[in-house]
Amino acid sequence: MIKTLVAATSVAALSVVAMPAAAQDWSGFYIGGQAGYLKSSGDDGERILFDTNLDGTYNDTVRTGAGVDAFSPGFCGGTANGNNAGAGCSGDDDGAGEWGVRAGYDMHASGGWVLGVVGEWSSTNVKDAVTGFSTTPASYTFQREMTSVAAIRARLGYAMDTWLPYVTAGYARAQVDETYSTSNTANSFTPTSRDTDADGFQIGGGLEKKLTDRFTVGVEYLYSDLDVNDALVVRTGPGTAPATNPFLIVNPQGTNQIRSSDSIELHSFRVTAAFRF
Repeated sequence: MIKTLVAATSVAALSVVAMPAAAQDWSGFYIGGQAGYLKSSGDDGERILFDTNLDGTYNDTVRTGAGVDAFSPGFCGGTANGNNAGAGCSGDDDGAGEWGVRAGYDMHASGGWVLGVVGEWSSTNVKDAVTGFSTTPASYTFQREMTSVAAIRARLGYAMDTWLPYVTAGYARAQVDETYSTSNTANSFTPTSRDTDADGFQIGGGLEKKLTDRFTVGVEYLYSDLDVNDALVVRTGPGTAPATNPFLIVNPQGTNQIRSSDSIELHSFRVTAAFRF
């Protein structure tokens, strides 16, 4: 009897070892988080645009009393290292850390396909900027700082036991702090900051691994393409400048300035973790 039980137990144990791993079920809700590195891709051709007659059209050239382009030294991506073009700019493609929380639901369909939806929020302080230099000399810088990014995306993956490679795409919205700074102390500049937002789409992919039935970890890449909804417009007014000041020649009330691009492009590289119910 004992020999029979031992034999049966041994056969059962061998069967368990020999059997392929049971197919993992990825269906259900989950909550978790993400952390990583967020990088902004600046527009290499970006510049500052001007409206010298205040008609709402930004296609004017600010000129000196002699008719010379007052911004002939040019523009560069990033923040100014000094008050002249020779000093250049610090790099525009700045990166920053990010961390956040997420929640979602997956449905394990037939054939191994996994369909899902995920919503997330991330905190960051990634920046991008553009600077113009005038013949004065003086520098003029617009800077954007993304303080947070929220998104809701669809996911499509293919389960391979405890592994889930997937692609994802959806809607994203960022909170943006816009600021303006200049070395020009003669004119007045208002306003010099604005809180706004930007929205657009995200697309990317990742790989998730089940460590247990309830806990998963993964890696993920996301590309975000966002447009600022209410960009900062700066009025360059008289201040203490004379009427011959280039910003005042066309209209004594001043000249409006704005960034040439409303676009924000972000690249996110992160690790993820989730608890599944």
